[in-house]
Amino acid sequence: MTFSELKKRPESTPYDRLLALGITLPEAPPPIANFVTHVQEGKLLFLSGQGPSEADGRVYTGKVGADVTVDQAYAHARLTGINLIAVMHAALGDLRRVRRVVKLFGMVNATPDFADHPAVINGCSDLLINVFGERGSHARSAVGHGSLPGGISVEIEAVIAIDCSDHQ
Repeated sequence: MTFSELKKRPESTPYDRLLALGITLPEAPPPIANFVTHVQEGKLLFLSGQGPSEADGRVYTGKVGADVTVDQAYAHARLTGINLIAVMHAALGDLRRVRRVVKLFGMVNATPDFADHPAVINGCSDLLINVFGERGSHARSAVGHGSLPGGISVEIEAVIAIDCSDHQ
């Protein structure tokens, strides 16, 4: 079954869609400073900012508009989305508990004249919609910064509404 056919099946799970996209979830990346990767408050899960790090530890750095292209930064945002999903899975134990991706806050390490921040953060947004379907549609901000921790090209944080019916 193709990915587009799978997307049309209401019974498909986020795990089915990840598999169809060829994505294996990595372990949730550990925090890089004095904070936790997520906090649950009631029916909301707040995810700390994640960056474009591979499971093997490789991290993508650079300034978009100088040494990182929009296409490369889109791929970095998609990888960051995979890391956000890994944190969701670690926090919830089951991605089927995601009721809705409520909000993304995307930060782009960009040159002062760079103006296509939304195209970069679309890498994460497109992934979340592909994995969660309509539940992946979200409100979003995409902003530029003069620098990000460790020189990473993008950082994205999220707010997720979750199903607490069987897990209180």
